[in-house]
Formats: sequence, structure tokens, C-alpha cells
Amino acid sequence: MVAHRGAWKNKNLPQNSIASLKAAIALGCVGSETDVHLTTDNFLVINHDNEWNGLVIQKNTLNDLRKKNLSNGETLPLLHDFLKIIREQNGTKLMLEIKSSVRGKVWADSTVLKVVNLGHQMAVQKWIIYISFDYEMLKEILRLEPTANVQYLNGDKTPGQLKQDGIKGADYHYTVFQIHPEWIQSAKENNIDLNAWTVNEEKDMNWLLVNGFNYITTNEPELLFKEIEKYSRSVE
Repeated sequence: MVAHRGAWKNKNLPQNSIASLKAAIALGCVGSETDVHLTTDNFLVINHDNEWNGLVIQKNTLNDLRKKNLSNGETLPLLHDFLKIIREQNGTKLMLEIKSSVRGKVWADSTVLKVVNLGHQMAVQKWIIYISFDYEMLKEILRLEPTANVQYLNGDKTPGQLKQDGIKGADYHYTVFQIHPEWIQSAKENNIDLNAWTVNEEKDMNWLLVNGFNYITTNEPELLFKEIEKYSRSVE
């Protein structure tokens, strides 16, 4: 079970905040999903959208971006902050989405290099699963770190294509798998992890559980835990 942008909804926390990451860990989530961008002064900032407070993150400095805090008073967090928390626990992985570059391939490659290097510096490689809509960014991660766990988000590659390029997971919107149910068995045959996002309804959770998905990404982690418990009892 992966908490989408942390476990924020039930406690009315800001998405992608340190508080929501800690809440996901406290819940016992297998993963907590988050998003990272590179600023002009080389800081790796956590935020979902390309903009924060009306500023494009990839075209501004950290100082400018931090003029507005999150709704709970936190400053805009850095990837370093998140990795420090991940390093201090032993149950929750960081599903780290490297956001697509709005400044071209050179910027994209620079972002990937900085993210991968930080993971090594903090010795948290085994706790990171890299995800992206940008297929070339995932391939660049693998060039730098061949053993990295990388998963593709866009939903336009078959499991066979992913395996050929060394991609470890199909992390697609759940409707992609409903349109291509044959990809589920193909992924299992090719040892490609199955992940689905963003799954918030009981019926969709149960469909994924029945089909043996490795991960389910949700805004409703508490609900998903209940559905997993019910499903586990039903197959005992």
C-alpha cells in the first residue's frame, strides 16, 4: 500500500509534507509517494505541481520559493529532509517521482544525477523506488545506477517493452490495466512489478487485490488497509 503524497487526507495535512510522510510511516505503509523538482540554485524541492506560490520551481531559487510556507507552517521541504526521515525507519519506501523537466533534456539529466547522487550520499538506495512519466529519465537513472528500482508511470509501454529496457515496474493508472488486462499476466511472467494509481474506491481496490497487484497507490490508505484485511480473511 502506497500513500499518494503521504498520508494526508485523514488528518487534513498538506500533501507532500514532512507531516504526511511521517503519517504514512506511522500507518505502516509499504511506500509513500512524493514528487521532486530541481531549483535554479541546485536544491531538490518536494512539491507536486511545477509551480509553487505562482513560481515555476525549476526557474526559481529556493529562497524565493520558501517565501510561502505549507498550510501547517512547514517550510517547503527538500528531498534531503525526506531521505533523512526514510533513513531513520525500516518499513516504508519512498516512491520518488522525478518530475518531467520544463527546461529540456540537459536539465532533466542534471536533476536525475543530483537525485541519484543524494541517494548514494545518504545511503538510502534500497529505500527508494524511482518513478517518472519521462521514460528517458528512467533510462538515465539506470545508466547511473543499474540496480535501481525504476517504474514507469505513463501507461503506454507493454510489460515486455519495460523488461527489455530494464524498467522494474508498470506503475500505471488503474484504468490502463482494465483496458489491457492481458498486461497483468504479462507483467507477472516478465517479473515486472504491478502498481496502480490513484485508487480511492473500494471496488477498484478489490479488483486490484484479486488480480494480485504488488502495490496500490491511494489517497485513502486507511480504507485500503481495511479492504486488504477483508480480502485476506476471504482467501484464508
